[in-house]
Amino acid sequence: MGTIRLTTAQALIKFLNQQYLYVDGKEFPFVEGIFNVFGHGNVLGIGQALEQDPGHLRVIQGKNEQGMAHAAMAYSKQMLRQKIYAVTTSVGPGAANLAAAAGTALANNIPVLLLPADTFASRQPDPVLQQVEQEYSASVTTNDALKPVSRYWDRITRPEQLMTSLIRAFEVMTDPGKAGPATICISQDVEVEAFDFEEAFFERRVHYLDRKLPTERELMGAAELIKASKKPLIIVGGGAKYSEARDILIALSEKHDIPLVETQAGKSTVESTFKNNLGGMGITGTLAANKAARQADLIIGIGTRYTDFTTSSKTAFNFESTKFLNINVSRLQAYKLDAFQVVADARTTLEQLSPMLEGYKSEFGNVITELKEQWLAERDRLGKVTFSRESFNPEIKGQFRQEVLNEYAEALNTEFAQTAALITINDTIAPDSVIIGSAGSLPGDLQRLWQSTVPNTYHLEYGYSCMGYEVSGTLGLKLAHPDKEVYSMVGDGSFLMLHSEFITAIQYNHKINILLFDNSGFGCISNLQMEHGSGSYFCEFRTHDNRIMNIDYAKVAEGYGAKAYRANTVDELKAALEDAKKQSVSTLIEMKVLPKTMTDGYDAWWHVGVAEVSEQENVQKAFEAKQQKLQTAKQY
Repeated sequence: MGTIRLTTAQALIKFLNQQYLYVDGKEFPFVEGIFNVFGHGNVLGIGQALEQDPGHLRVIQGKNEQGMAHAAMAYSKQMLRQKIYAVTTSVGPGAANLAAAAGTALANNIPVLLLPADTFASRQPDPVLQQVEQEYSASVTTNDALKPVSRYWDRITRPEQLMTSLIRAFEVMTDPGKAGPATICISQDVEVEAFDFEEAFFERRVHYLDRKLPTERELMGAAELIKASKKPLIIVGGGAKYSEARDILIALSEKHDIPLVETQAGKSTVESTFKNNLGGMGITGTLAANKAARQADLIIGIGTRYTDFTTSSKTAFNFESTKFLNINVSRLQAYKLDAFQVVADARTTLEQLSPMLEGYKSEFGNVITELKEQWLAERDRLGKVTFSRESFNPEIKGQFRQEVLNEYAEALNTEFAQTAALITINDTIAPDSVIIGSAGSLPGDLQRLWQSTVPNTYHLEYGYSCMGYEVSGTLGLKLAHPDKEVYSMVGDGSFLMLHSEFITAIQYNHKINILLFDNSGFGCISNLQMEHGSGSYFCEFRTHDNRIMNIDYAKVAEGYGAKAYRANTVDELKAALEDAKKQSVSTLIEMKVLPKTMTDGYDAWWHVGVAEVSEQENVQKAFEAKQQKLQTAKQY
């Protein structure tokens, strides 16, 4: 068997070019490209290898390690986990910056290959620049912090270790049951060390994403549960989207009168306009979905992790009378809520279940239509809610006083409601546009109000709810859909947290659109404070002399080279959106929106920590209310 002499970094790049994925009869490269911020740990190794021969890999210069990793994750998520970008960083702070992004990918089960540099394997120059030192071990480096946020983690201290490590990493990333971030840390002296690698290591390698089939026992048990139920409800999770189960979900729902509700990851698997789609489930869900869940005697979870936002902290269902059936490629997730488990691919399982349910009809009947019509009427009402400085609408959340709202209206020169802005956007942009969001109050408004009329156009990262994902992730969306308009739904708090890859998008002429909702503060957490008896404490953006900050984000965007707009009314927003469609450069639309004008919970409850002892009467009441609610929550 022949060998080829390469540095470890050159071998890495050569290997990445030869990885292919086979899905449903189609074969294509799995690694699309590599994001980089070069530093002294990787520029002379991976940097040199890419400069010499990147192969088909598209090389993109990032601006922040966390930001470019978010972009890589968003790309993979939008591509239904069938393609990835790798991410390379320097040692030290560059590697540490990956932690938040790795946690985000892990929580969402999204494959991404992280390649941080590491300190010297030889330890002869130690301590090198940016190296941390621990008294208890000389082997500890910054990269050890990435272990708990990686699905697979390894450190390469010899060139030959790369071969085994890479094959293990790709096994993990291409397994739908355990997909997540793979982190391979390569010591900087090893990156440039030469080795005689076997030529077979660089042969075309195909990873098969086979659909896991359900067993006969699983199918029989699932069919029996469904046929014995009177009011089954399907929760469409992210696994249903990755499995591309849209058609069979619609067919089963229509044929058997089974309503569909969605998680954030599952939304737009089936378009919102489908008659039996009742929208988001749980804390950020619709009243229609939550009412249906209360009535259901069987919950069929399709590819869902059952987070607290989906289950309303385990209070969304009647556990005395409701059973659970979980279909999931992950055995861990299938076991949730003591369900009957089907550990298999969602689409394949539903297709095989279909003939076994012949003749079955649920008792939901016209209730599905009634619930949907009621919610659409509520959505229409929310889009028309207006506010004025003279008389604010009583729907204002929490205990915000009239004078404080007047202060905001005056400082931001606006009376614009967040709900009105959001529905205006939904009604104005092209139906096949793709939107992205992650944190703050916008995910709640989006899951309730956003109507996705084209499948896979709604992209929410809510497994980790990572602030800063929204703008960087939009670049990943554009890489996935170069011919579509992509929009970032972001609050001012998240925008300030991280928007580094906005500049990268401008640099590479990948047009993205930033829709910035500015209420001068961390509005979502202010809501959380005030709804549990506290004041809005350190969640508003105020100056040293207690004035509300009014930042000109449009001017910031113009400084970067983007086309910027200011829109504080429905008409101004419509005009800005229409003009933004005509632009070839990235855009930012700044909207000053009033705080407390987002949607509230609809028959849902969130279990959060409330002070057990407090001098504040409102906090005492909030604690008592929490204790009462916990009596109805499932304990496992």
